[in-house]
Amino acid sequence: MKEQVKHTGKVVSMTPQLTTVQIVSQSACAQCHAAGLCGLSEYTEKAIQVPTDPYASYGVGDEVQVVLKASMGMKAVWIAYFFPLLLLLAVALGLIALGVSEVWAGLAGIAAVGLYYLGVWLFREKLQNEYIFTIQA
Repeated sequence: MKEQVKHTGKVVSMTPQLTTVQIVSQSACAQCHAAGLCGLSEYTEKAIQVPTDPYASYGVGDEVQVVLKASMGMKAVWIAYFFPLLLLLAVALGLIALGVSEVWAGLAGIAAVGLYYLGVWLFREKLQNEYIFTIQA
């Protein structure tokens, strides 16, 4: 397994505190030769803020590599996908086992996942401080 996750991006702004890098995220089918015909290929532009290195050799407009430890990427997958799925299944199946109708159990599971994501959103600054990107010029 890779030790780092890298994305190529372009520096769009720099301040003494933060450097903003714009990366283009694309789906797997974006590489297909027929991507322009089927309309399913996706390009999403994302802006990532990285602490500015005072000794940086790059500037606005330069192409750089944005790097994150792979372990942090896996942690994000657990937070964003695995735990909510587990919560949904636990609530829905638990309520069904208690005799609640499937419709209400499903709605309660969805509500629980909504509350989970609300909690993630409320603690976003704490989580954001754990995910520190670096730049390789």
